[in-house]
Amino acid sequence: MTTDFDMHIDDTLMAIEEAIDESGEDIDYDTISGILTLEFPDGSKIIINRQSATSQLWIAARSGGFHLDWVEDSEGWHCGTEQLDLLPLLNRLCSDQLGSTVVLELA
Repeated sequence: MTTDFDMHIDDTLMAIEEAIDESGEDIDYDTISGILTLEFPDGSKIIINRQSATSQLWIAARSGGFHLDWVEDSEGWHCGTEQLDLLPLLNRLCSDQLGSTVVLELA
């Protein structure tokens, strides 16, 4: 049975892949078993995965770990500790690891 949580995660991971493709940035990605790994030219990675037990989207990056909750009636995934939604957080993390400004646009 697919839950709303799983649908939100699956849609988000697919949207991130499409945004990377459309950005033209030098970021490779691979999705295995629902875990999206972004790899940068210097070999660093950002790991994005679902945490079903807590109904969260987790991001592990060089600068730390981030837990995002789905917030209805908003921009979707939100990181309470950073007070950022997914897209600005992901752009910041990718920019930090790529060493230049990354502007992804999620559909």
